[in-house]
Amino acid sequence: MKSLKIIGLLLLILGIGSCEENKKEAPAQKEFTTWSSYLGDAGRTHFSTLSQITKENVTSLKVAWAYESEDWGQMQMNPIVVDSMLYGVTAALRVVALHAGTGEEIWQFGDSVKVWHSTSRGVSYWSKGEDKRILCTRGAFLFALDALTGKPIPTFGSDGKVDLRSGMPKSAENKFVISNTPGTVFKDLIVMPLRVSEGAGAAPGDIMAFNVVTGALEWSFHTIPHPGEFGHETWQDSTTYKSSIVGGANNWAGMAVDEEAEIIYVPTGSAAPDFYGGVRLGKNLFSNSLLALNANTGERLWHFQFTHHDIWDRDPPAPPNLLVVEREGKKIPAVAQVTKQGYVYVFNRLTGEPLFDIKEVPVPKSMLEGEEAWPTQPIPARPEPFARQSQDLTESDISPFAENRDELISEFKAANKTLYAPPNTEPVLLLPGYDGAAEWGGASVDPEEGILYVNSNEMAWMLGVIENNEEAHDGPLGESTYQKYCVTCHQPDRKGYAASGFPSLLDLQLRKNKNEVAEIITNGKGMMTGFPQLSKQEMEALLTFLFDEEIKHSVASENVPQDTVQERYKHAGYTKFLDSKGLPGISPPWGTMHAIDLNTGNFKWSIPFGNTPELGDKGIGTGTENYGGAVVTENGLLFIAATRDGYFRVFDKENGSLIWEYELPAPAFATPAMYEFNGKQYIAIACGGEKLGAKKGNKIIAFALNP
Repeated sequence: MKSLKIIGLLLLILGIGSCEENKKEAPAQKEFTTWSSYLGDAGRTHFSTLSQITKENVTSLKVAWAYESEDWGQMQMNPIVVDSMLYGVTAALRVVALHAGTGEEIWQFGDSVKVWHSTSRGVSYWSKGEDKRILCTRGAFLFALDALTGKPIPTFGSDGKVDLRSGMPKSAENKFVISNTPGTVFKDLIVMPLRVSEGAGAAPGDIMAFNVVTGALEWSFHTIPHPGEFGHETWQDSTTYKSSIVGGANNWAGMAVDEEAEIIYVPTGSAAPDFYGGVRLGKNLFSNSLLALNANTGERLWHFQFTHHDIWDRDPPAPPNLLVVEREGKKIPAVAQVTKQGYVYVFNRLTGEPLFDIKEVPVPKSMLEGEEAWPTQPIPARPEPFARQSQDLTESDISPFAENRDELISEFKAANKTLYAPPNTEPVLLLPGYDGAAEWGGASVDPEEGILYVNSNEMAWMLGVIENNEEAHDGPLGESTYQKYCVTCHQPDRKGYAASGFPSLLDLQLRKNKNEVAEIITNGKGMMTGFPQLSKQEMEALLTFLFDEEIKHSVASENVPQDTVQERYKHAGYTKFLDSKGLPGISPPWGTMHAIDLNTGNFKWSIPFGNTPELGDKGIGTGTENYGGAVVTENGLLFIAATRDGYFRVFDKENGSLIWEYELPAPAFATPAMYEFNGKQYIAIACGGEKLGAKKGNKIIAFALNP
């Protein structure tokens, strides 16, 4: 093992020199032959010009190597490859460097005792001369590691790490702030995506650029504008920027950068609290927007807001894609953004001019006291949505496989299905659902041909709010803390809703100890946000309640700090529209894949994506929920896993026909990476499973021809 590590290091050292020489002749970025950046390149194209694997020989793909992590569970990461090294992140956030040709571990960085329950989509790479760094995150910290050894670089920040909250207001220093997505490297800067709470009291979602060498904050952009800044007037309360209640408008999904134009494109999420905006009235710039910023300074060049005053959690789910489209014989540099709503917005990336008409469409008013839904929402004329819309469904769209179809039809009739129907105490059918049509895996593009490929979910959810009863906080402290922070997802009876991904907390003491649960509550798990703001007293009381040890007549202490503003309504919980067997309540397809020509706005093809094993032969071609993106090649192939059924598939990108499929050891809810090493083309993918009730896995697998 030691000899393999030494060989790997020697190969890396030797390879770096030749790589630098090649860059001087023809930048690898433009050739799309490397995978040294998240999703392949700075333009997030998911595209490769490597051509050893073809339509004719792809069926001969075999497993070239497999790496088994000591951690089991969901891995969303897209590996990156630099010379002889493949860098990835395990289910417990351990960063690993593997030999790209053999999968042998070269080094590992991470706490060997503490298990982190968050997810990571990968790492970033930066180099200058002999200084080569891997940038990764754990909790609220950004680390700089030596790319050859995995050791923290002591001159970066404090002993190799920087607190991501260091560039935020002091009020955010104890709030939940992490990063699930690799930062975007530009010159000597890394611009960091941030995940913050989605409830009251969330940290602000400032866009921050740190110096890769020193860790110092170089610039920041306020997504909730301060006085005198553009957009400040779009928040009705002029003091919102310093509110202890309102936050968010963060970029969590990642960014793209045009290195030649020196513009970074940043999609921002919803303002917090979600679903009820009575405490943040107004249009709410720059939430739910695409920001085009000067990558050197953070100065706003242009912006477009996709959802005004978002009360549906319609944050853009993925980085935008940079590509070139043709109009009237002219080549136009474009940026395309896919959305949860199933819309694709396309702009001239230098000017911000929409390349298809976008109409402000009137939408319903809110019926909730104190809420003011924005009267219009922007909808592109083209392309057509790549997912079904709730307002277009009829009773005939209820699943033919449902044994309780009559019951589903009654629920369907009772729900509001209007376009942008605002949250109400009566149910709203949300399709596309909370997670969206497009997911965090995002779209892939053929950057010169102007074609976008996107996989989509077709899962309807029920949206609703309930009155926020202040009396719920007058009982025992543990129970009141649970009601305040946990009840939305895990239900008042603690039974959760497993079908929607929220586990039961009953008999928790039989599965975990208090230290483990406290760690999850503080740091979060998967897509659950953490609650580091809980006082010691609140944490102890909550654990006592969860472990069924709370004395019912105890009362919440008056010394426990409470929010200064009480929301009138809170989210009623995340509930999928499912049949009695846990399958989608609407008719198939439940997952789809599309190719869209952004030169014209026309669809080239659309197909069901994935199968439903529970239905046997009837489930073939029904499509499934899917999370993770594709890799597209210049010579006509589209590689993607992502589906709940656990297959890795290759489609013909010209017509969507299936060419090859392989059953993975566990589903891969991740985007693959394509690279070349020693003249051989590989495609690697992380198989962690766990999500959507799938079995857990722990492997990173690479495929090649004649391994």
